[in-house]
Amino acid sequence: MAIMEHAYYASFGYQVTSFFAASSRYGTPEELKELVDTAHSMGIIVLLDVVHSHASKNSEDGLNMFDGTDACYFHSGPRGNHDLWDSRLFAYSSWEVLRFLLSNIRWWLEEYGFDGFRFDGVTSMLYHHHGMGQGFSGDYHEYFGLQVDEDALVYLMLANHLIHTLYPESITIAEDVSGMPALCSPISQGGCGFDYRLAMAIPDKWIQLLKEFKDEDWNMGNIVHTLTNRRYLEKCIAYAESHDQALVGDKTLAFWLMDAEMYTNMSVLSPFTPVIDRGIQLHKMIRLITHALGGEGYLNFMGNEFGHPEWLDFPRIGNNESYHYARRQFHLTDDDLLRYKFLNNFDRDMNKLEERCNWLSAPQAYVSEKHEANKVIAFERADLLFIFNFHPSKSYTDYRVGTKSPGKFKIVLDSDAAEYGGHQRLDHNTDFFSEAFEHNGLSYSLLVYIPSRVALILQNMDLPN
Repeated sequence: MAIMEHAYYASFGYQVTSFFAASSRYGTPEELKELVDTAHSMGIIVLLDVVHSHASKNSEDGLNMFDGTDACYFHSGPRGNHDLWDSRLFAYSSWEVLRFLLSNIRWWLEEYGFDGFRFDGVTSMLYHHHGMGQGFSGDYHEYFGLQVDEDALVYLMLANHLIHTLYPESITIAEDVSGMPALCSPISQGGCGFDYRLAMAIPDKWIQLLKEFKDEDWNMGNIVHTLTNRRYLEKCIAYAESHDQALVGDKTLAFWLMDAEMYTNMSVLSPFTPVIDRGIQLHKMIRLITHALGGEGYLNFMGNEFGHPEWLDFPRIGNNESYHYARRQFHLTDDDLLRYKFLNNFDRDMNKLEERCNWLSAPQAYVSEKHEANKVIAFERADLLFIFNFHPSKSYTDYRVGTKSPGKFKIVLDSDAAEYGGHQRLDHNTDFFSEAFEHNGLSYSLLVYIPSRVALILQNMDLPN
């Protein structure tokens, strides 16, 4: 992110002034190439956050007024200005604009060896209203009409065609909040050609729940709907939080959960207070259910894996040009006396289990239970049985959960384990046997003990791993 050169640091890289230049703030172009090469040597795919949705209105060092007019690369008049972002909007029907932007894409692929792109601001590109003041309901009249910017839509199809023709292994991700149909369908089928879209409603839902609802008022059906609300065969990247949630004026997920107590009670030597206990347990559960149910890819915003405190802020006039919050405190997870290590351990094992069982590439989960009174959600994906008890105080003995297959089940991940900062209320040596007892529309079921605020993954040991 923020690789394309930008004059204004506090824009987070979204007010691009020089599209073909790697930002000088972090080093030289050669060092960026070395970074990409080093990542590739470690098996890491590198995507660039590409900003083709708008451009800085700077005329001294940007594209604006490039030929002395306001219409060189942009629409002239009001259509060429984004009122919310205070930036210029490209005229995607212009031959020279298409050459410029498509050349820019090829430049980053060939010169620096990036493996694909996350396209910023796709919603703004797709509509003449730029998504401002719109609450997309999913009704098709919102997507097919005169409000759609067909020039921008065709540009995105061209960009995806170029990327996937030149480099078939490349990955493209759309940052779209509107839910435009066929955005992630192949161009040959009339789609836009993206591989994935960001599931942007999911982090907003978690922040809304933490801000506006008591734990006992969380709606299980609404959580499940938000996590599964995607079109068939259109792949989504799920995430619990991103920079959008952690910016100044908002807080990270962990800080919403634990707030000021993170300054005083995250040491293992301090009391395990109810606030810290609740925060650590829910942080793990939120990440796991987002990972398992929310999409076909999982995005971890840096620091989210260990519950980073506070928020993000870049130097600007409003904070007296301070760099204090322009940071990530990675040392927190390395300190053995701090509880951040528990959250980090859970993230490590969650991802290792996914790597082994591949639930992200499995078909969408079948949710067999979303019980409002019990606050229990249960579903199966990739032959794993996921059980979540969000109730703040109730534990359940011999709780019946449905499954599609007979066999012996074992616990393979338990958020209540000691190494994850849990209360160790479950015996991992226990065998759970499913029986031919129909439950919640599934042919088999098993009985399990589910402590309060715990997430469990059970694996059928009789099935091939």
